[in-house]
Amino acid sequence: MLHNLDLFAYFLAGLLGGGHCFGMCGGIVTAFSLQLPPGPRLKYYLGFNFGRIAGYALIGVLAGALGSIPALISLQGLKTALFVLANLLLIGMGLYMAGWSTWVARLEMAGRPVWRKVQPLLARLLPVRHWYQTPLIGALWGWLPCGLVYTASLGALASGSPGRGALTMLVFGLGTLPNLLLIGFAASATGSLLRKQFVRRAAGILLILFALYQLIQGLGFNQTFI
Repeated sequence: MLHNLDLFAYFLAGLLGGGHCFGMCGGIVTAFSLQLPPGPRLKYYLGFNFGRIAGYALIGVLAGALGSIPALISLQGLKTALFVLANLLLIGMGLYMAGWSTWVARLEMAGRPVWRKVQPLLARLLPVRHWYQTPLIGALWGWLPCGLVYTASLGALASGSPGRGALTMLVFGLGTLPNLLLIGFAASATGSLLRKQFVRRAAGILLILFALYQLIQGLGFNQTFI
């Protein structure tokens, strides 16, 4: 098993990626809100996000199971490469958040063929008529091509365990929850804050620092892989 990946870094990636979430998901959340039945909306938002985060956890299980293969056959070099790649992608996401690089956004293109398969299924569930539809809608939405999700998924892959992979994606999903709930209730005000350059830059720098810390710790400068 790899060095104990800092789960807080993935929670932080989800939390601090609010600007990216607004750009990627703000329109979807707004459209979702406009189609809701009259009355209190909180239960719909919670159901929607519960399904989305559960979908992320499933992705984590699959990625962690795939990452467990080299662990089972003791390919230490490959395990180390996955660990380094996961953290380099976190650094890339930090650079993207800060507005210093856009190459991570190109990862989203890789997921478009899958999204084209999922999107018609999602369309059949809209407009929302009942609360119990929302978890399934959220789970399908979790497959939307997103550089943040792909970054966290690689961390789940590097974890080398289905359980650890699920946990990585779960904490990442919980990190995204505050922003997406705020977008649902106050899209314009939340989006204005998340788009501010100093907010995005501070978020990017913090994520880069966390990834560098993990690389220093994980590559054995003062600790070893376990």
